[in-house]
Amino acid sequence: MDVLLEIIASLCLFIGSFICISGGVGILRFPDFYTRMHAVGVTDTLGAGMILIGLMFYSPDFLTLSKLLIILLLTLLISPTTSHVLAKAAMQNELKPKLQQKDSDKELNSSNYS
Repeated sequence: MDVLLEIIASLCLFIGSFICISGGVGILRFPDFYTRMHAVGVTDTLGAGMILIGLMFYSPDFLTLSKLLIILLLTLLISPTTSHVLAKAAMQNELKPKLQQKDSDKELNSSNYS
């Protein structure tokens, strides 16, 4: 039974770490504030949750388990809320998302200036 718990805990820790790393890659790769914030908001909540669940399987006593559970619940409540507040503040400060032009729009714009 202990081997099964260690395998589940290790799997949760590995998946959570991978999700957090992919969120970090999203920060570096995405073009504007809104897509970066979305990548980090989603992956941070899920990645931290998986890591905390993995640590719960390793916890030796009830006090540690209860503390990890409280941290998990607070993370699940606070992270989406902060992402929403950041997006709302960016919209109120008129931060525009970076939009890609379609190929047809590029041809129209280039023909108007030629």
